Amino acid sequence: MPELVTIGVFARAARLSPKALRRYDELGVLPPAAVDGESGYRYYDPAQLERARLIAWLRRLGMPLPRIREVCELPSGEAAEAVAAYWEQVRAETAARGELAAFLVEHLRGSGGSSGAEPAAVLGLRYAARSESGLVRTSNEDTAYAGRGLLAVADGMGGAGGDLASAAAVDALKPLQALAVPAGELLGALAAAVEDADRAIGDIAAATPTGAAGTTLTALLWSGSRLGLVHIGDSRAYLVRGGELHRITHDHTYVQSLVDAGRLTEEEAGSHPQRALLVRALSGSGVARPDLSLHRAEAGDRYVLCSDGLSAVVGEGELRAAVVGGGGPEEVLDALLALAYGVGAPDNVACVVADVEGLDGAAGRPAAPAGAGAGAGSWARAGAERPGHDAAAGR
Repeated sequence: MPELVTIGVFARAARLSPKALRRYDELGVLPPAAVDGESGYRYYDPAQLERARLIAWLRRLGMPLPRIREVCELPSGEAAEAVAAYWEQVRAETAARGELAAFLVEHLRGSGGSSGAEPAAVLGLRYAARSESGLVRTSNEDTAYAGRGLLAVADGMGGAGGDLASAAAVDALKPLQALAVPAGELLGALAAAVEDADRAIGDIAAATPTGAAGTTLTALLWSGSRLGLVHIGDSRAYLVRGGELHRITHDHTYVQSLVDAGRLTEEEAGSHPQRALLVRALSGSGVARPDLSLHRAEAGDRYVLCSDGLSAVVGEGELRAAVVGGGGPEEVLDALLALAYGVGAPDNVACVVADVEGLDGAAGRPAAPAGAGAGAGSWARAGAERPGHDAAAGR
Protein backbone atom coordinates (compact mmCIF):
# COMPACT_ATOMS: atom_id res chain seq x y z
CA MET A 1 0.00 0.00 0.00
CA PRO A 2 1.66 3.30 -1.08
CA GLU A 3 2.05 6.04 1.47
CA LEU A 4 -0.50 8.76 0.79
CA VAL A 5 0.18 12.47 1.19
CA THR A 6 -2.05 15.33 2.23
CA ILE A 7 -3.67 17.67 -0.26
CA GLY A 8 -1.25 20.43 0.78
CA VAL A 9 1.86 18.32 0.16
CA PHE A 10 0.47 17.03 -3.13
CA ALA A 11 -0.48 20.54 -4.25
CA ARG A 12 3.07 21.81 -3.69
CA ALA A 13 4.57 18.84 -5.55
CA ALA A 14 2.20 19.27 -8.49
CA ARG A 15 2.49 23.09 -8.45
CA LEU A 16 -1.28 23.36 -8.18
CA SER A 17 -3.40 25.03 -5.55
CA PRO A 18 -5.52 23.00 -3.10
CA LYS A 19 -8.51 24.93 -4.51
CA ALA A 20 -7.71 23.65 -8.02
CA LEU A 21 -7.36 20.09 -6.73
CA ARG A 22 -10.73 20.28 -5.02
CA ARG A 23 -12.25 21.53 -8.28
CA TYR A 24 -10.64 18.69 -10.25
CA ASP A 25 -12.04 16.22 -7.74
CA GLU A 26 -15.55 17.64 -8.06
CA LEU A 27 -15.40 17.28 -11.85
CA GLY A 28 -13.90 13.80 -11.79
CA VAL A 29 -10.70 14.96 -13.47
CA LEU A 30 -8.36 14.03 -10.59
CA PRO A 31 -10.10 12.28 -7.66
CA PRO A 32 -7.96 11.77 -4.54
CA ALA A 33 -6.75 8.28 -3.68
CA ALA A 34 -8.62 8.37 -0.37
CA VAL A 35 -10.95 10.63 1.60
CA ASP A 36 -11.17 10.63 5.40
CA GLY A 37 -14.70 9.52 6.28
CA GLU A 38 -14.98 11.83 9.29
CA SER A 39 -13.09 14.98 8.29
CA GLY A 40 -13.54 14.74 4.50
CA TYR A 41 -9.84 15.46 4.12
CA ARG A 42 -8.35 14.39 0.79
CA TYR A 43 -5.21 12.23 0.44
CA TYR A 44 -3.27 11.60 -2.75
CA ASP A 45 -0.96 8.90 -4.08
CA PRO A 46 2.40 10.31 -5.30
CA ALA A 47 1.86 8.21 -8.44
CA GLN A 48 -0.94 10.66 -9.33
CA LEU A 49 1.61 13.44 -9.88
CA GLU A 50 2.06 12.55 -13.56
CA ARG A 51 -1.66 12.98 -14.23
CA ALA A 52 -1.75 16.18 -12.19
CA ARG A 53 1.08 17.68 -14.24
CA LEU A 54 -0.59 16.65 -17.49
CA ILE A 55 -3.76 18.39 -16.33
CA ALA A 56 -1.78 21.53 -15.52
CA TRP A 57 -0.17 21.54 -18.97
CA LEU A 58 -3.51 21.04 -20.71
CA ARG A 59 -5.05 23.86 -18.67
CA ARG A 60 -2.22 26.14 -19.86
CA LEU A 61 -3.29 25.25 -23.41
CA GLY A 62 -6.76 26.46 -22.51
CA MET A 63 -8.38 23.03 -22.83
CA PRO A 64 -11.70 22.85 -20.93
CA LEU A 65 -11.84 20.45 -17.99
CA PRO A 66 -14.45 18.05 -19.46
CA ARG A 67 -12.19 17.51 -22.46
CA ILE A 68 -9.13 17.15 -20.20
CA ARG A 69 -10.94 14.37 -18.37
CA GLU A 70 -11.45 12.55 -21.69
CA VAL A 71 -7.80 12.99 -22.71
CA CYS A 72 -6.52 11.71 -19.37
CA GLU A 73 -8.45 8.46 -19.80
CA LEU A 74 -6.86 7.70 -23.18
CA PRO A 75 -3.72 5.63 -23.83
CA SER A 76 -0.73 7.89 -24.44
CA GLY A 77 -0.79 7.52 -28.23
CA GLU A 78 -4.47 8.38 -28.52
CA ALA A 79 -4.05 11.18 -25.98
CA ALA A 80 -1.34 12.70 -28.16
CA GLU A 81 -3.66 12.61 -31.17
CA ALA A 82 -6.46 14.19 -29.12
CA VAL A 83 -4.19 17.06 -28.02
CA ALA A 84 -3.04 17.59 -31.63
CA ALA A 85 -6.65 17.70 -32.82
CA TYR A 86 -7.57 20.17 -30.08
CA TRP A 87 -4.69 22.46 -30.95
CA GLU A 88 -5.61 22.42 -34.62
CA GLN A 89 -9.12 23.43 -33.62
CA VAL A 90 -7.69 26.30 -31.55
CA ARG A 91 -5.55 27.44 -34.48
CA ALA A 92 -8.52 27.39 -36.85
CA GLU A 93 -10.74 29.28 -34.41
CA THR A 94 -7.96 31.80 -33.74
CA ALA A 95 -7.55 32.39 -37.47
CA ALA A 96 -11.28 32.95 -37.82
CA ARG A 97 -11.25 35.40 -34.92
CA GLY A 98 -8.29 37.16 -36.55
CA GLU A 99 -10.30 37.61 -39.74
CA LEU A 100 -13.20 38.95 -37.71
CA ALA A 101 -10.91 41.36 -35.85
CA ALA A 102 -9.48 42.60 -39.16
CA PHE A 103 -12.98 43.14 -40.48
CA LEU A 104 -14.05 45.04 -37.35
CA VAL A 105 -10.97 47.27 -37.52
CA GLU A 106 -11.70 48.07 -41.16
CA HIS A 107 -15.39 48.55 -40.45
CA LEU A 108 -14.82 50.90 -37.52
CA ARG A 109 -12.19 52.92 -39.36
CA GLY A 110 -14.47 53.24 -42.36
CA SER A 111 -17.54 54.24 -40.35
CA GLY A 112 -16.17 57.74 -39.96
CA GLY A 113 -15.00 58.08 -43.54
CA SER A 114 -15.63 61.16 -45.68
CA SER A 115 -18.64 61.50 -47.95
CA GLY A 116 -16.30 61.53 -50.93
CA ALA A 117 -15.34 57.87 -50.52
CA GLU A 118 -15.74 55.57 -53.51
CA PRO A 119 -19.14 53.82 -53.50
CA ALA A 120 -19.09 50.10 -52.78
CA ALA A 121 -19.27 47.85 -55.81
CA VAL A 122 -22.68 46.36 -56.53
CA LEU A 123 -22.33 42.63 -57.02
CA GLY A 124 -24.66 39.89 -58.20
CA LEU A 125 -24.61 36.12 -58.35
CA ARG A 126 -25.25 33.69 -61.18
CA TYR A 127 -25.61 30.20 -59.75
CA ALA A 128 -26.59 26.55 -60.15
CA ALA A 129 -27.14 23.81 -57.56
CA ARG A 130 -27.74 20.09 -57.76
CA SER A 131 -27.76 17.01 -55.53
CA GLU A 132 -27.76 13.46 -56.92
CA SER A 133 -27.66 10.00 -55.37
CA GLY A 134 -24.72 8.69 -57.45
CA LEU A 135 -24.39 5.20 -58.92
CA VAL A 136 -24.18 3.13 -55.74
CA ARG A 137 -26.42 4.66 -53.07
CA THR A 138 -30.14 3.89 -53.14
CA SER A 139 -31.07 7.10 -51.32
CA ASN A 140 -29.81 10.67 -51.27
CA GLU A 141 -28.86 12.26 -47.94
CA ASP A 142 -27.19 15.35 -49.46
CA THR A 143 -28.78 18.78 -49.88
CA ALA A 144 -27.59 21.57 -52.19
CA TYR A 145 -29.11 25.04 -52.27
CA ALA A 146 -28.48 28.32 -54.06
CA GLY A 147 -30.76 31.30 -53.57
CA ARG A 148 -31.02 35.00 -52.78
CA GLY A 149 -27.61 35.53 -51.27
CA LEU A 150 -27.21 32.04 -49.75
CA LEU A 151 -25.20 29.10 -51.07
CA ALA A 152 -25.19 25.88 -49.04
CA VAL A 153 -24.25 22.20 -49.16
CA ALA A 154 -24.99 19.64 -46.44
CA ASP A 155 -24.07 15.95 -46.36
CA GLY A 156 -26.40 13.98 -44.12
CA MET A 157 -25.54 10.86 -42.17
CA GLY A 158 -27.22 8.42 -39.84
CA GLY A 159 -29.34 6.42 -42.24
CA ALA A 160 -33.03 7.06 -41.63
CA GLY A 161 -32.56 10.68 -40.54
CA GLY A 162 -29.63 11.76 -42.69
CA ASP A 163 -31.67 13.35 -45.47
CA LEU A 164 -33.85 15.16 -42.94
CA ALA A 165 -30.79 16.40 -41.04
CA SER A 166 -29.10 17.87 -44.12
CA ALA A 167 -32.33 19.55 -45.21
CA ALA A 168 -32.91 20.95 -41.70
CA ALA A 169 -29.41 22.44 -41.59
CA VAL A 170 -29.94 24.33 -44.84
CA ASP A 171 -33.53 25.29 -43.97
CA ALA A 172 -32.29 26.97 -40.77
CA LEU A 173 -30.16 29.34 -42.87
CA LYS A 174 -32.72 30.24 -45.53
CA PRO A 175 -34.63 32.84 -43.44
CA LEU A 176 -31.43 34.92 -43.22
CA GLN A 177 -31.84 35.83 -46.90
CA ALA A 178 -34.97 37.83 -46.18
CA LEU A 179 -33.44 39.70 -43.23
CA ALA A 180 -30.86 41.71 -45.20
CA VAL A 181 -28.26 40.97 -42.50
CA PRO A 182 -25.69 43.82 -42.24
CA ALA A 183 -22.12 42.77 -42.97
CA GLY A 184 -21.12 43.38 -39.35
CA GLU A 185 -23.73 40.90 -38.13
CA LEU A 186 -23.14 38.06 -40.61
CA LEU A 187 -21.19 35.77 -38.30
CA GLY A 188 -23.53 36.26 -35.35
CA ALA A 189 -26.54 35.53 -37.54
CA LEU A 190 -24.92 32.39 -38.93
CA ALA A 191 -23.91 31.16 -35.47
CA ALA A 192 -27.48 31.59 -34.18
CA ALA A 193 -28.91 29.81 -37.23
CA VAL A 194 -26.54 26.86 -36.72
CA GLU A 195 -27.74 26.55 -33.12
CA ASP A 196 -31.31 26.38 -34.44
CA ALA A 197 -30.23 23.75 -36.95
CA ASP A 198 -28.55 21.65 -34.28
CA ARG A 199 -31.70 21.71 -32.14
CA ALA A 200 -33.80 20.62 -35.11
CA ILE A 201 -31.38 17.79 -35.83
CA GLY A 202 -31.62 16.71 -32.20
CA ASP A 203 -35.38 16.31 -32.65
CA ILE A 204 -34.84 14.36 -35.89
CA ALA A 205 -32.31 12.06 -34.20
CA ALA A 206 -34.67 11.37 -31.31
CA ALA A 207 -37.31 10.16 -33.75
CA THR A 208 -35.04 7.69 -35.58
CA PRO A 209 -34.73 3.99 -34.62
CA THR A 210 -31.04 4.43 -33.79
CA GLY A 211 -31.43 7.76 -32.02
CA ALA A 212 -28.78 9.28 -34.25
CA ALA A 213 -28.72 11.66 -37.20
CA GLY A 214 -26.27 14.28 -38.34
CA THR A 215 -24.92 16.34 -41.18
CA THR A 216 -22.07 18.46 -42.39
CA LEU A 217 -22.80 22.06 -43.38
CA THR A 218 -20.86 24.47 -45.57
CA ALA A 219 -22.59 27.73 -46.51
CA LEU A 220 -21.94 31.29 -47.67
CA LEU A 221 -24.25 34.17 -46.71
CA TRP A 222 -23.91 37.43 -48.66
CA SER A 223 -24.18 41.07 -47.65
CA GLY A 224 -23.03 43.50 -50.34
CA SER A 225 -19.43 42.57 -51.12
CA ARG A 226 -18.98 40.72 -47.82
CA LEU A 227 -19.80 37.11 -47.24
CA GLY A 228 -19.91 35.04 -44.10
CA LEU A 229 -18.72 31.43 -44.25
CA VAL A 230 -20.02 28.78 -41.85
CA HIS A 231 -18.44 25.33 -42.05
CA ILE A 232 -18.53 22.12 -40.05
CA GLY A 233 -17.59 18.65 -41.32
CA ASP A 234 -15.88 17.64 -44.55
CA SER A 235 -17.97 19.27 -47.25
CA ARG A 236 -15.85 21.95 -48.92
CA ALA A 237 -15.89 25.48 -50.31
CA TYR A 238 -13.49 26.62 -53.02
CA LEU A 239 -12.75 30.07 -54.42
CA VAL A 240 -11.53 30.67 -57.97
CA ARG A 241 -9.88 34.09 -58.26
CA GLY A 242 -7.46 35.27 -60.90
CA GLY A 243 -7.40 31.84 -62.51
CA GLU A 244 -6.27 30.13 -59.27
CA LEU A 245 -8.23 27.62 -57.17
CA HIS A 246 -8.17 28.08 -53.38
CA ARG A 247 -9.84 25.86 -50.79
CA ILE A 248 -11.31 28.13 -48.10
CA THR A 249 -12.52 25.45 -45.68
CA HIS A 250 -10.67 22.98 -43.48
CA ASP A 251 -11.87 19.38 -43.19
CA HIS A 252 -13.01 18.36 -39.71
CA THR A 253 -11.89 14.75 -40.02
CA TYR A 254 -9.68 12.43 -37.99
CA VAL A 255 -7.37 11.96 -40.97
CA GLN A 256 -7.03 15.72 -41.50
CA SER A 257 -5.96 16.07 -37.86
CA LEU A 258 -3.20 13.54 -38.56
CA VAL A 259 -2.11 15.56 -41.61
CA ASP A 260 -2.12 18.76 -39.55
CA ALA A 261 0.03 17.06 -36.93
CA GLY A 262 2.53 15.93 -39.58
CA ARG A 263 1.74 12.24 -39.10
CA LEU A 264 0.30 11.73 -42.59
CA THR A 265 0.94 13.30 -45.98
CA GLU A 266 -1.93 14.56 -48.12
CA GLU A 267 -1.32 11.63 -50.48
CA GLU A 268 -1.50 9.10 -47.64
CA ALA A 269 -4.65 10.73 -46.29
CA GLY A 270 -6.44 10.14 -49.60
CA SER A 271 -6.26 6.36 -49.19
CA HIS A 272 -6.51 6.12 -45.39
CA PRO A 273 -9.27 3.68 -44.29
CA GLN A 274 -10.65 6.26 -41.82
CA ARG A 275 -10.58 9.26 -44.17
CA ALA A 276 -14.36 9.77 -43.80
CA LEU A 277 -14.35 9.74 -39.97
CA LEU A 278 -15.61 13.13 -38.81
CA VAL A 279 -14.46 14.85 -35.63
CA ARG A 280 -17.01 17.65 -35.98
CA ALA A 281 -20.53 17.70 -37.42
CA LEU A 282 -24.06 18.82 -36.56
CA SER A 283 -25.55 15.95 -34.55
CA GLY A 284 -28.11 17.56 -32.26
CA SER A 285 -25.75 17.34 -29.29
CA GLY A 286 -25.79 21.07 -28.54
CA VAL A 287 -21.98 21.32 -28.71
CA ALA A 288 -21.51 22.05 -32.42
CA ARG A 289 -18.40 24.18 -33.10
CA PRO A 290 -18.55 25.40 -36.70
CA ASP A 291 -15.80 27.49 -38.25
CA LEU A 292 -16.99 31.04 -38.93
CA SER A 293 -15.11 33.52 -41.09
CA LEU A 294 -15.61 36.68 -43.16
CA HIS A 295 -14.49 37.15 -46.75
CA ARG A 296 -14.65 39.91 -49.34
CA ALA A 297 -16.09 39.03 -52.74
CA GLU A 298 -14.89 40.54 -56.00
CA ALA A 299 -16.41 40.63 -59.46
CA GLY A 300 -15.04 37.68 -61.40
CA ASP A 301 -14.87 35.35 -58.37
CA ARG A 302 -16.30 31.86 -58.66
CA TYR A 303 -17.37 29.86 -55.59
CA VAL A 304 -17.79 26.09 -55.59
CA LEU A 305 -19.33 24.20 -52.66
CA CYS A 306 -19.48 20.40 -52.68
CA SER A 307 -19.96 17.33 -50.52
CA ASP A 308 -17.23 14.69 -50.26
CA GLY A 309 -19.08 12.69 -52.89
CA LEU A 310 -17.21 14.94 -55.30
CA SER A 311 -14.04 16.02 -53.48
CA ALA A 312 -13.16 12.52 -52.19
CA VAL A 313 -13.21 10.89 -55.63
CA VAL A 314 -12.12 13.67 -58.00
CA GLY A 315 -8.52 14.84 -57.78
CA GLU A 316 -7.82 18.51 -57.17
CA GLY A 317 -6.11 18.83 -60.54
CA GLU A 318 -9.19 17.61 -62.39
CA LEU A 319 -11.44 19.77 -60.24
CA ARG A 320 -9.26 22.81 -60.95
CA ALA A 321 -9.40 22.24 -64.70
CA ALA A 322 -13.20 21.99 -64.60
CA VAL A 323 -13.86 25.11 -62.53
CA VAL A 324 -11.14 27.43 -63.82
CA GLY A 325 -12.07 26.98 -67.47
CA GLY A 326 -14.81 28.75 -69.38
CA GLY A 327 -18.54 28.20 -69.16
CA GLY A 328 -21.18 29.37 -66.73
CA PRO A 329 -22.35 27.73 -63.49
CA GLU A 330 -24.62 25.18 -65.21
CA GLU A 331 -21.87 24.03 -67.57
CA VAL A 332 -19.32 23.80 -64.76
CA LEU A 333 -21.77 21.90 -62.58
CA ASP A 334 -22.40 19.43 -65.41
CA ALA A 335 -18.65 18.95 -65.82
CA LEU A 336 -18.09 18.34 -62.10
CA LEU A 337 -20.89 15.78 -61.86
CA ALA A 338 -19.57 14.05 -64.98
CA LEU A 339 -16.18 13.72 -63.28
CA ALA A 340 -17.78 12.09 -60.21
CA TYR A 341 -19.82 9.70 -62.36
CA GLY A 342 -16.76 8.96 -64.44
CA VAL A 343 -15.09 7.35 -61.41
CA GLY A 344 -18.20 5.47 -60.30
CA ALA A 345 -19.95 8.10 -58.12
CA PRO A 346 -19.89 5.80 -55.06
CA ASP A 347 -21.54 8.40 -52.80
CA ASN A 348 -24.23 11.06 -53.03
CA VAL A 349 -22.97 14.19 -54.77
CA ALA A 350 -24.08 17.73 -53.87
CA CYS A 351 -22.59 20.76 -55.55
CA VAL A 352 -23.18 24.51 -55.93
CA VAL A 353 -21.39 26.75 -58.44
CA ALA A 354 -21.79 30.54 -58.24
CA ASP A 355 -20.20 33.36 -60.21
CA VAL A 356 -19.85 36.88 -58.79
CA GLU A 357 -20.60 39.60 -61.31
CA GLY A 358 -20.35 43.36 -61.21
CA LEU A 359 -23.75 45.00 -61.74
CA ASP A 360 -24.90 48.15 -63.44
CA GLY A 361 -26.32 49.96 -60.40
CA ALA A 362 -29.09 51.61 -62.41
CA ALA A 363 -30.36 48.49 -64.09
CA GLY A 364 -29.42 46.00 -61.40
CA ARG A 365 -28.21 43.56 -64.06
CA PRO A 366 -24.74 42.24 -64.97
CA ALA A 367 -22.63 45.06 -66.39
CA ALA A 368 -20.99 42.70 -68.86
CA PRO A 369 -21.34 39.05 -69.88
CA ALA A 370 -19.50 36.57 -67.68
CA GLY A 371 -18.98 33.90 -70.27
CA ALA A 372 -22.46 32.43 -69.94
CA GLY A 373 -25.78 33.05 -71.65
CA ALA A 374 -28.83 34.37 -69.87
CA GLY A 375 -30.13 30.87 -69.34
CA ALA A 376 -27.02 29.56 -67.62
CA GLY A 377 -28.21 29.34 -64.04
CA SER A 378 -30.27 31.66 -61.87
CA TRP A 379 -29.25 35.21 -61.08
CA ALA A 380 -29.68 37.37 -57.99
CA ARG A 381 -28.28 40.56 -56.57
CA ALA A 382 -25.97 39.52 -53.72
CA GLY A 383 -27.60 40.05 -50.36
CA ALA A 384 -30.87 41.19 -51.92
CA GLU A 385 -34.18 39.44 -52.37
CA ARG A 386 -35.08 38.38 -55.88
CA PRO A 387 -38.08 36.01 -55.66
CA GLY A 388 -38.46 33.20 -58.11
CA HIS A 389 -34.79 32.62 -58.76
CA ASP A 390 -33.84 30.09 -56.08
CA ALA A 391 -32.25 26.81 -57.08
CA ALA A 392 -32.44 23.97 -54.59
CA ALA A 393 -31.76 20.27 -54.77
CA GLY A 394 -31.80 17.43 -52.28
CA ARG A 395 -34.06 15.17 -50.29
